[in-house]
Amino acid sequence: MMIDYDSSLFNIDISGLPPCEGALLVSEPFLRDEYFRHSVITLIEYAQAGTAMGLILNHPIQFTLQELVPAVSLASPVEVRCGGPMSDDRLYYIHTLGDIIPHSRPIGPGIYIGGDFDSVVSYVNSGYPLDGCISFFLGYSGWSPGQLDEEVANRVWAVVPPPDTHEILCMPASSMWHSQVRRLGPKYRGCAN
Repeated sequence: MMIDYDSSLFNIDISGLPPCEGALLVSEPFLRDEYFRHSVITLIEYAQAGTAMGLILNHPIQFTLQELVPAVSLASPVEVRCGGPMSDDRLYYIHTLGDIIPHSRPIGPGIYIGGDFDSVVSYVNSGYPLDGCISFFLGYSGWSPGQLDEEVANRVWAVVPPPDTHEILCMPASSMWHSQVRRLGPKYRGCAN
């Protein structure tokens, strides 16, 4: 008889919150997919039909914003993260700047997505603070109707409320997954290890 160790090792009830815009998805520890292994994703869209869209918060890529957007003239490199495997030629950004970036859309308390790109470039080039204020992502993660709900039911993802907005945008990528697993509570301590 073969034992399915992957299923039995993470056979913990992670039910709780249903997926919703602004929530975080924390991947189960044995997920092997190259994009989603030890990922923390912020949901930027979740529709009644069950379609969803999110950005991986903790996977930096080798390119800087300056390499991707020639109009960015800031001397110090601006980190870009992999938002996911879809539309990996498209830049996304989440921020706390609200009305400073016209046409941005709230996705949770104090956190916004998108908005006027010229205003973003102007903000960056002006030397205003970026850490804790704005983060950039190449590509996004997407789910077809019902797919994310099924993955949550199958314990691929734990759904957790977002932490403090500042924390989402300035937490080091290397410690984000472990930090979010700890937020799930003491019964998940073994998963973080």
